Amino acid sequence: MAACVPFLTAVLAACSTAGPEAGSANTGAPSRNNPTPSSTSAASPPSVPERPDSANGLSLAAAEGFVRYYSSLLNYASATGNAAPMLGASDPGCENCKGYADFVRKSNGANGLMKGDYAERVGEVAELVQGESGRVGGSATIQVGLYVSRRTPTDTPFTSKATTYTREFALSARSANWVMYEMKLVER
Repeated sequence: MAACVPFLTAVLAACSTAGPEAGSANTGAPSRNNPTPSSTSAASPPSVPERPDSANGLSLAAAEGFVRYYSSLLNYASATGNAAPMLGASDPGCENCKGYADFVRKSNGANGLMKGDYAERVGEVAELVQGESGRVGGSATIQVGLYVSRRTPTDTPFTSKATTYTREFALSARSANWVMYEMKLVER
């Protein structure tokens, strides 16, 4: 296993190698549970994504399932402005989780301040390691399309080009399941 990513080194007390329980780096197709702008409409808001069985438990395989599930919660929040389910699956100290929630409460698909292909698509989930603290860290490939957002209706629109990011993350245990402890996006 390559050395831990610097972000994760601060979060994980120490790295250990991922066992075979984690499976291959991309054991499943990206979740189609993710609401996308084309599948949502004002007449029928998307439903809150449910945690799939693959995201239950504290194994490395469940960590990968959780990362994919968490992305569907981010997409739901972006589409609706309702960040409560996402924050419910986050550690209370996750500053980037709170920052994302604050943004999508103001700018989201439901209020028209976010338009286009803003839904995340998760590719490879890699580098899953569990530190001595019990937390799991890793990274995921995230793709988003071209979209436009504004903080308020009178603000100048900001255009985000189609991009592939790497999300570095750390997960912590709560009630026998993983929650997002911290995350950050790094542009490739």
